Amino acid sequence: MLIWRSLADVPPDIGRTVVAIGVFDGVHRGHRSVLERVVRTAHERDALAVVVTFDPHPAKVVGRPVPPVLTNLHRRAQLFADVGIDRMFVLQFTREISEWSPEEFVHRLLVDALHATHIIVGDNFRFGHKQAGDVAVLRELGADAGFTVEAVPLLTGDTEPVSSTWVRGRIAEGDVAAAARGLGRLYAVEGTVVRGDGRGRGLGYPTANVEGAEDIAVPADGVYVGWLVRADRSRLPAAISVGTNPTFDGTERRVEAYALDVDIDLYGEHVAIEFVDRLRGMVRFDSVDDLLVQMAQDVRDSRRILRIGEEDSPGFAPDLGRG
Repeated sequence: MLIWRSLADVPPDIGRTVVAIGVFDGVHRGHRSVLERVVRTAHERDALAVVVTFDPHPAKVVGRPVPPVLTNLHRRAQLFADVGIDRMFVLQFTREISEWSPEEFVHRLLVDALHATHIIVGDNFRFGHKQAGDVAVLRELGADAGFTVEAVPLLTGDTEPVSSTWVRGRIAEGDVAAAARGLGRLYAVEGTVVRGDGRGRGLGYPTANVEGAEDIAVPADGVYVGWLVRADRSRLPAAISVGTNPTFDGTERRVEAYALDVDIDLYGEHVAIEFVDRLRGMVRFDSVDDLLVQMAQDVRDSRRILRIGEEDSPGFAPDLGRG
């Protein structure tokens, strides 16, 4: 899948396109229902399937609070490609673009650059200066410009519509299992493994300390079960700690993963920590011995939830450097 990062990147002879527009943070199940329609319609019309997304988040440019990020641009591109999108257009959102009228947005982006024949958006889609444009305005402009518009209603989950806001809420509560149902996949925090205090190794549970982007959504403090996914896509079962290590009077909030039964050199490696379920909240223990008893139980619970036993362990390589 090719990525365009400016209007100048779009070749003038691209032919017809079917376009979806939105931030698409998380690329959750509702987003995928829109993207799948784009791909299907593009195939029917012998056109390119294109997604227009934004960087930075438009809210940041216009001075509104920016929500925690569920997926960075690189991950979004991977998920778009998995659905079958042909091109990703990353509109570098600026103050100037935020002041485009709905008419200017349509003609400069959708008509002149992308040659759109059909636009698919969520039914709550807004665009143009001060969000003056909505689906009805887009349809009016499309009738004059020669493209049609399809509005897709929000996908409804068990109790309410699936949205990025809903997924963020579940993550903030620590309900990573519900977040996974909304996303259609496990939620993951990505980052580089950095050196920690070395305390986990001394306790017999060496952990990979993951330094992610500051704006990423991180689950509520607690202990979780999940997977540590390496750069080569190998997956290691893991018990995961999110929090400040209150037993040791820690102050820095961290995401740390103990890969069960494996000790490998991960320093400097980019990894993803996938969250399956929450085991418990973060607790300050009266003694290290009490902490060790609970950590052993956390490992047993992790094995049970992931349905693995000692015989399923990927092996043990001694003393190769984790925190």
